Amino acid sequence: MKATLVAVLFLLAGCMAGGPPLKTGAPAAAEPASPLGSPFATRPAGESGVPLVIDRTDLRIGTTVQFNRIPSASELYDLRLLLGLAHVVLSLPAWPADYAALDALNRIPEEADLIVVLPGYPPSREAAEAWNLVNARLRMIVVVTTPPPSIGVVGDLNTMRGLERVIAELDQPSRSGFERLQRPLCFRKVVE
Repeated sequence: MKATLVAVLFLLAGCMAGGPPLKTGAPAAAEPASPLGSPFATRPAGESGVPLVIDRTDLRIGTTVQFNRIPSASELYDLRLLLGLAHVVLSLPAWPADYAALDALNRIPEEADLIVVLPGYPPSREAAEAWNLVNARLRMIVVVTTPPPSIGVVGDLNTMRGLERVIAELDQPSRSGFERLQRPLCFRKVVE
């Protein structure tokens, strides 16, 4: 019995010694945030500001990398080091005006697809057509809060090869104005 107690105490002492060092003294300044976040974060899950993309038909085990901006060419090159890269998600705050801003996206690793979430309607035909020049497996989602301002804007959306769907965030779902849209239209209502 004594031998068992000593063995248990020795095992516990070894586990405690192998743990992270205890911090003493005054609390240090906040540590820099990890790019992956912390499982002990105070912010509830889902409030990161970056959309969570779930595709029921995608059964592979892979890594998703998300940006709130267009990444640089070197950042895209560094993605080649990630194991099992499957998706690169861009949740952009606005439409890029022309192709020059999108040129770096041609360096996305071949095994990954590019999912882009854009707010509102394209500001110009050039902004919509610029996405057709991106040489990547492109899936685009446009989130709008109003019906289309003109038939021309719907035509601009229809010319985008990578446009997968339009999500209309309206209080009362209505296809009014979207009749000529040649992509799936979904409605979303956010309740706070």
